[in-house]
Amino acid sequence: MKVIAKTGNEAMAYAMKQINPDVVAAYPITPATEVVQIFSNYVADGEVDTEFVAAESEHSALSACVGASVAGGRVMTSTASQGLALMHEILYIAAGNHLPIVIALVNRSLSAPINIHCDHSDTMGSREAGWMQFYSANSQEAYDSIIIALKVAETCGVPAIVSTDAFIISHCMDRLEVLEDEEVQKFIGEYNPKYYALDIGKPKTYGPLDLQDYFFEHKRSQIDAFSKVLGTYNKIAQEYEKLSGRYYPAVEEYRTDGAEVAIFTAGSTADTAKEVVDDLREQGRKIGLVRMRMWRPLPIEEIKKALSKFKAVAVMDRSDTMADFGGPVFLETRGILYDLDKRPIITDYVYGLGGRNVEIADIVRVYDEITEVAKTGKVSKPVTYLGVRGEE
Repeated sequence: MKVIAKTGNEAMAYAMKQINPDVVAAYPITPATEVVQIFSNYVADGEVDTEFVAAESEHSALSACVGASVAGGRVMTSTASQGLALMHEILYIAAGNHLPIVIALVNRSLSAPINIHCDHSDTMGSREAGWMQFYSANSQEAYDSIIIALKVAETCGVPAIVSTDAFIISHCMDRLEVLEDEEVQKFIGEYNPKYYALDIGKPKTYGPLDLQDYFFEHKRSQIDAFSKVLGTYNKIAQEYEKLSGRYYPAVEEYRTDGAEVAIFTAGSTADTAKEVVDDLREQGRKIGLVRMRMWRPLPIEEIKKALSKFKAVAVMDRSDTMADFGGPVFLETRGILYDLDKRPIITDYVYGLGGRNVEIADIVRVYDEITEVAKTGKVSKPVTYLGVRGEE
């Protein structure tokens, strides 16, 4: 293992290099352009054996990935925001055909208005497409998650998205501990797909017309396979811990022992919130932090276990549902906790849309308000748009 300095984009590209996929098809989009730009340099310099396909759009890029994966190749790509939105049709095709494609994604706002900075509206908008979703808190985790996700995807036959926050992680330099190339190759192993179109001795059909007679059964089969991913992920994450010394649970708890209230969040905000937790803990405050790392498939039991111990929980959503009822993480978390005999009071903070900074003072404010909720048992505002002018 060696220590290097890399941005989030460089970290994901480096992990892709060490994986050495058969095919990468991509179209550039800010702020994920660097991922494939850097990787294309690895291709040009002969450091990988990858066939690099410069497609004319993101729709075409993922379509090419689907074709390469159906043919039996190990396949990856990268995108962000409108690029993921343009891939939306093909996301379902990849998942429905059980193709283990991995997307290195940089979370960025969706237009309009045009914005190139971070929020989670792109991946949250595609959360029902049948892809695993992982939200990284820093560059180290992005690097590690790409490697873990690929092995889980190929083991389960389920595609995966590994995301980082635009600019906050993607373009910021970080200390990185990386494995040797040989260690990565040994960990992921040789890709030998169970089914692929070029296996001419065992003919298969991909993408047929499937009407009322069997569509429901085939879709149910896909759902069943997806529901089994979490167990495989936990096993592979533990294997990676033995190799790297780093463990990434689907749901992370930070200083939750004895805590009465907690924030539940994702992405880079979690690392900022940890600093607040450390400071407030020193002041004697009974607070903690829970971070959702995997959001598809939903780690339901882990979320129940982590959050049920608190009197009150503040969900911090970096996207909104347009339902006038809170963000997607809030709504799904509320549903997960609904059947518990003992459950926390839960409130939502939609924050950081379009890259709006979340400051230390903002997170302290959330802890102050959720502490008051725990004390009084009352929620004055179920949904707060944190940091919006005119909302205070």
